[in-house]
Formats: sequence, C-alpha cells, structure tokens
Amino acid sequence: MINIPNPFRRSEQKEPPSRRTIFNRELSFTVIFIVVIFAGMLFNLTAYVVARAPEEINSAYNPRQKKLEERIIRGKIFSADGEALALQAMDGDKEVRYYPEHELFAHAIGFSTRGTLGLEKVANISLLTSNAPVKEKLEKEMNGVRNYGDYIYTTFDTSLQKVAYEALGIYRGAVIVTEVKTGKILAMVSKPDFDPNTIAEEWEKETADTDRSVLVNRVTQGLYPPGSTFKIFTLLEYIRENPETYEDYQFNCTGSYSYEGESIGCYHGSVHGKEGIHKAFEKSCNSAFADIGVSLDLKKLIAANDRLLFNEELPTDYASKSSSFVLKNKEDPQEYLQSMIGQGKTLITPMHLNLITAAIANDGVLMKPYEITKKTNYQGNVIESYEPEEYARLMTKEEAGIMKEFMRGVVENDGTGRKLSGLEYTAAGKTGSAEYGTITGNSHAWFTGFSNVDDPDIAVTVIVEGAGSGGDYAVPMAKRIFDAYY
Repeated sequence: MINIPNPFRRSEQKEPPSRRTIFNRELSFTVIFIVVIFAGMLFNLTAYVVARAPEEINSAYNPRQKKLEERIIRGKIFSADGEALALQAMDGDKEVRYYPEHELFAHAIGFSTRGTLGLEKVANISLLTSNAPVKEKLEKEMNGVRNYGDYIYTTFDTSLQKVAYEALGIYRGAVIVTEVKTGKILAMVSKPDFDPNTIAEEWEKETADTDRSVLVNRVTQGLYPPGSTFKIFTLLEYIRENPETYEDYQFNCTGSYSYEGESIGCYHGSVHGKEGIHKAFEKSCNSAFADIGVSLDLKKLIAANDRLLFNEELPTDYASKSSSFVLKNKEDPQEYLQSMIGQGKTLITPMHLNLITAAIANDGVLMKPYEITKKTNYQGNVIESYEPEEYARLMTKEEAGIMKEFMRGVVENDGTGRKLSGLEYTAAGKTGSAEYGTITGNSHAWFTGFSNVDDPDIAVTVIVEGAGSGGDYAVPMAKRIFDAYY
C-alpha cells in the first residue's frame, strides 16, 4: 500500500526556542563559568597560602613580621640535650636575641636580627606563633601583654658540635654529621663564621667581605669540586654496567693515563703499579679511574648521577645549592677525563656528599635529613613532633653492600683512610684531594665516611679548603668526631 500525504494536514514542526529560554540557558552557562573561575581562584589562593606561607612570612619585606614581634615574645631554640641555643634576653633596657654558644652554631641556628638565617629562618613562623593556653592568650592580648612564642627542640648534639668546630680549627671549610638510620643532623659547622650576637653591628663589614663570605653556610651552599670522592659515583656506575665482571678489572698504573691525545696524572705523580679495582679505589688511583670512566656509557652515568641528587634541589630545610654534573659528551677528552675523577666542571656540596654516604651506609635508603624533633608551647606541651622519614632508595641493598666493602677497604687495607683503622670502632669512607684554581697543586681536602660498618651509626663529611690531601687533613678531623661520638 502506498501512503499518499494528506495536503490538508499540517506538518508537525518543533517551535523555535523562545528568547526567554535562550536567555536562561546563557545565564546558566555564565553562572557556571563564574563559579568555576571563582573556585579555581579560591583553590589557587589556598594552595599559595599553604605552600608559600613560610617563605612569605620569612621575607625581610613582610611587615607582618614586625606586627607578630609586637604581640609575641620570640620562642626559644634548644639543642637535643636541652641546652638553650637561642632566647630573648635584656641588654640594659633593650630586648635582644641572645645566643649563648656565640659562633658555635652560627650557621646551624643562624640569627633573627638582620632578616633571618639558619634555623631561625626555617622555624620563623613557629617561633612567632603562640600555642599558650587560650584563656591566657586572650587575657594577655586584651591587656596588651605579649604572649610567649613556641619552643623548638633540635637534633643538634652540643658536645659533638663543639668537637666538629674545634676539629676544623682555623681552617675554612665545613663539617656535617648525620645519623644514618634516622636522618638527624647531629652537627653542622661552617667556617669562616660569625657571632650572631653581634652580627647586626658587624653587618656592613661582614657583608662587604666577599672573600670570607661568612654568611654562606658552606655545608649546604658551598659548591666544591668533589675530587676523588667522586670515584664513589664512577665506581657505582661501573659496577652497575659490569655486575658479573667488575672484580676482574686490572690496571697497571704508571702514574698517568692517556686518552685521545690528552693525559691525566695520579696525585703527586704516585705510581701504583699493577692493581685490581679494590686497590685502585683504596689508593685513589686517578689513572685507573680515568680508564674506568672511559669505558662507561655516558648517558647511563648522567642518568645515574641525576638519580643520585646531582642537578636537583636537596631534601633539606636549609637554603642550599644544587650540585652539578654537566658533562654531556666525550668531545673534549680532557674535560671527560677530569670529570671521571671529580674535577672539571663537576661541583658538589658537603651536604649532598653526606647524603650519598649515609644512603650507602643505610643499605641504599636515604633518610630525609632533619633538624627539629619537636615543637612545644612555652609550658612544654608538645604541639608537633617529627619522626624519621624515608626520602628515597638511591641504590639496591646489594649495591650498597658492595660499596660499603670498597669504602671499608679504604680504611682497613692501608688505603688513603688508614688513620681510621685499628680503633675500638670500625669505619669506612673515601678521601679526596680536589684541585682548584689556576695554581697547580692547590687542593681542598675531603673525607666522607661512616662508622660501625656492619651496623652503621653516623655519617661524617669534612672539607678543608686549600689544605691539601684528604688523608692528611680531613681524615684526622673525622677521627676526632668519631672518637667523641663513641
């Protein structure tokens, strides 16, 4: 059957939407758009306040600091054993920030007189916040009386700090001591230093002296060529690329090594003769490690060093610099050879080297370094406490175990760290003599290592600027710290 359309029937058509409907739809879209934008702005503002609050409140340009100081008596800072390291005191009729240990904790604790530095900066908000009982706070605020700021208890061991400070003596340089299994910073020394009690009066003189740079915390901000301590990184990559055969490595050291028309020499022209990989590491043979470096896959080495904290921000609350490994190719043979033994353009901070050392000691796991154990109100009630926190696994347990034995050999097998052998405790480590400047022979003395090798306790890293051999200068300083700890 054929359907014939009825010419008299009106066709069914949808009526066009009214102007009112169109207006309502557009209004709904506009409202939703505004709500989304507002929500995004609120989210960004909240995120900014949470993430940037410490930085903003610590800014010397933030007038709110002065307002807080008018309402809050800045809190005290204590060592791990309860000794006051920073507190408010009266100098005649003037209130001042007083540091009982003067220069001893100059960079670790810092100051709060010309801006803030050190822990005074890290904990600035807490020190200017009062968690006193609510009733007491309200009564004081109503009567125009200042409340007591919160107290900060640190990980710093005063006696160990004194030993580290005295060990460095008149030399410029840095010392850091950390607890391997927790990440606690037990001691932090940087020289040249200053007295935080008088820094305000000495400000112009000290800031004008760019040679001494006393405000620079050399532990976290000092960038130095790592010298032979970098052989830790070169060795680890060689082991990873040759897991089954690395112990078969043999080399005949004649005092120098040539590659692509360029040569590199061992420290003070030493000739080590026939040696395997263990002896090369123990004697810190530049020639052997240049040879090892030439055999490495550069792309893998670059990637490995990035994972080992080069070219990235360190996990520390203190102001810090990023270590740099910038080698990209083998086009410059001399630069390549130098880089394999920690010279050239490679730079590292003592903090970074200490973290790598601690990770090796801790079966490859790096604990986040920290310096505050708890925050209390002025009555001693705990407001917040801090526990050890795993930062990252930097190497496998097996790799860390192998590296431990290599570093143990530096001490026990008549290596460059032998001054730490035969003691009531065991030790392992790596020395370095890092050349710098244009005068041949000028070198910084390095040592980085840990104690009680089979069940490690502390990691100690020492750099002595311009001193010479790490074995002659840095190792004895580390020994004084290990001795004091035990």
